[in-house]
Amino acid sequence: MKTIKQVRREAKHLFRLCFVDGSLDKARVRLAMQSVLGSKRRGSLALATQFERLVRLEELKHTAAVESATPLTIDLRERVHAGLLEAYGPGLNTSFSESPALIGGMRVRVSSDVYDGSVRAALAALEKCF
Repeated sequence: MKTIKQVRREAKHLFRLCFVDGSLDKARVRLAMQSVLGSKRRGSLALATQFERLVRLEELKHTAAVESATPLTIDLRERVHAGLLEAYGPGLNTSFSESPALIGGMRVRVSSDVYDGSVRAALAALEKCF
């Protein structure tokens, strides 16, 4: 039986092989996952799980979710997207959604970074002070 350290090392090696010109190639990821799951080796399920985790985290690095209380104008959407590209680099997929629970303002989430400029967050911070 392989240790978790060995499985993580193999998953990381397999993950690195899926990069082409500095970006993750979905075709290589699919092929690698099929070969791992198709093999009858012991520990292949643990390897596939770790590999899937690394791919998911890499995709989250290049995904931005912008929530606002009201619909944003096209001009504002373009400025937000341009600012995110400047901060996080090219290849960032940005999605915009409405969330009336924010009351006002906007919340931006890229990977594990969260920028919350909503009225709801300000009220929560104010409530915490009292």
